[in-house]
Amino acid sequence: MRFRFWVLIAGGLFVIGIVAGIAFSAVMTDGVSGLFSEQASALEDIVAFFSPFQVTTALFIFLKNAVAIVFSFLFSPSFCLVPVVALLFNSAFISYISVAIVREKSLGFLLAGLLPHGIFEIPALIIGEAAALSFGVAMIIALFTRDRGNRLLPSFKNSLKYLLLSLALLVPAAIIETYLTPMLLT
Repeated sequence: MRFRFWVLIAGGLFVIGIVAGIAFSAVMTDGVSGLFSEQASALEDIVAFFSPFQVTTALFIFLKNAVAIVFSFLFSPSFCLVPVVALLFNSAFISYISVAIVREKSLGFLLAGLLPHGIFEIPALIIGEAAALSFGVAMIIALFTRDRGNRLLPSFKNSLKYLLLSLALLVPAAIIETYLTPMLLT
């Protein structure tokens, strides 16, 4: 199958997650702190350690996102559950948090904090997870066919190419999130 098909599938899952996050935020009116209080305190500790405008912060952001995408790629042969869950959860979380930020701050504040690095990071997530889905399905199909090597190796090479593109997109996203986003939010 063409890679465009997998990008459309990944993009569709991302949109479903966004809609689910918005719907969930309408039901959970007590906000983020009530639902994610433990995660929020852990995130505050990380934010305190990694301050803006530092190379270590950009490196941490890049590695965190890169490890998540590579993990998803490596475990995609397990019925593609990891990339599907990653797409749905990340997009639902983004939209859920976005609704809370718009309620507490403004749409402008949300856009200033999300758009500059999101222009790179969201396509990186969708392309990386599309590569994971493509590889995972090829691996599952190869388990049930006779000519495994003839189908699996080309699919793996193609998926790996897009995985590397995804990782490359994470570099400017991490740099922008570290150096530009904090300036826009102050």
